[in-house]
Amino acid sequence: MGVDYYDVLKVNKNATEDDLKKSYRRLAMKWHPDKNPNNKKEAEAKFKQISEAYEVLSDPQKRATYDQYGEEGLKDMPPPGSSGSTFGAGGSNGFNPRNAEDIFAEFFGSSPFGFGSSGPGRSMRFQSDGGGIFGGFGGENIFRTYSEGTTLRKPPPVESKLPCSLGELYSGSTRKMKISRTVVDANGRQVQETEILTIDVKPGWKKGTKITFPDKGNEQLNQLPADLVFVIDEKAHDFYKRDGNDLIINHKVSLAEALGGTTVNITTLDGRNLSIPVTDIISPGFELVVAREGMPIAKEPGNRGDLKIKFEVKFPTKLTAEQKAGLKRALGG
Repeated sequence: MGVDYYDVLKVNKNATEDDLKKSYRRLAMKWHPDKNPNNKKEAEAKFKQISEAYEVLSDPQKRATYDQYGEEGLKDMPPPGSSGSTFGAGGSNGFNPRNAEDIFAEFFGSSPFGFGSSGPGRSMRFQSDGGGIFGGFGGENIFRTYSEGTTLRKPPPVESKLPCSLGELYSGSTRKMKISRTVVDANGRQVQETEILTIDVKPGWKKGTKITFPDKGNEQLNQLPADLVFVIDEKAHDFYKRDGNDLIINHKVSLAEALGGTTVNITTLDGRNLSIPVTDIISPGFELVVAREGMPIAKEPGNRGDLKIKFEVKFPTKLTAEQKAGLKRALGG
C-alpha cells in the first residue's frame, strides 16, 4: 500500500472523526517546520505527510477508497466535480493533496479544536519574539494571531525538581515519572489524562540540568500546551561531597598514622573497594588527590574528575612521660 496513513496519524483503522482531529492536532503542532528549526527538512516532510493523511482519512469517500485500493486507488479517483469512471482510469491523478499549511490554517481557524470553522481563503498571521511561530522557547510567551482575532498563547514552562542521589548521578539511572495533566479534547472539553514519562539520567549530570518534555504541561482552551521541565536536584550523601566533576571525602587519622603512614579504605559510588596507601607525612590540611576517581564528565564520555581526600589529624589530649621521652628520642627533639 505504500505509506500507511493510519500509522502516520498514529490511529487505528476504526478511528473516529474526533480521534483523527485529536491526533492531527497533536502531530501537526509537534512537526510544524517553524517548531523544528534544527531539522526543518525532516519536519517539513513529516508535516506534509501528516496533513495528507488527515485529508484522506477525514474524507469518507477518500478514506473508503484508500481502505479498499490504497494510494493507487486515490490517484485513480476522478477530480472533484467530474463524472467518469471511479477506479482504474490509469493515472487520471484525481487526488492532489492540498497545501499542508492551508489545512493547518483551516483546522485552527476561529477555534483550535474545530475543523472547517474558517472558510477557504482565510489568511493566518504569525507573531512571535523571533524564530518562527514556535520560536522563543525557554519561558517566553508566544502568540499566534489569526485574521479572525483568535490568539493562541504558549504559557511559560512548568518546572519540577527531580531529586537524584549522588549514586544515580554517578552511574546513571532510568526514572519513570507518572504525570497527570489537563488536556483539551477534539471537542474543546478539558479532560484529565495520565502518562508515564521516561527520563534517562546520564552519568555526570549536575544539579540544575534540565530535561524538557515539549507540550506535556496542562492545557487550556485557546492556549498551546505548556512545556514540562524537570530540573535535576542532588541529594546529600553521607560520605561524599561533590565539587563540579570532583568528589571530596574527609578522613581522620591518628598522629601516629599521620607520621608513620596509613592506608585509606573506601567504597566508591559504584560499589568498588579502593585501598589507597599514604606514605607521605600527613600535616594538618594535607590533601591527597586520586586521579580519575571522581564523577563522570557528561560532555567527555569515559573521562572522570578526581577524588580528593582531605585529612584531619587527631592529636592526643594526653601523653605519658614514657611516650614523651620516646617521641623525643624518635624525632630527635
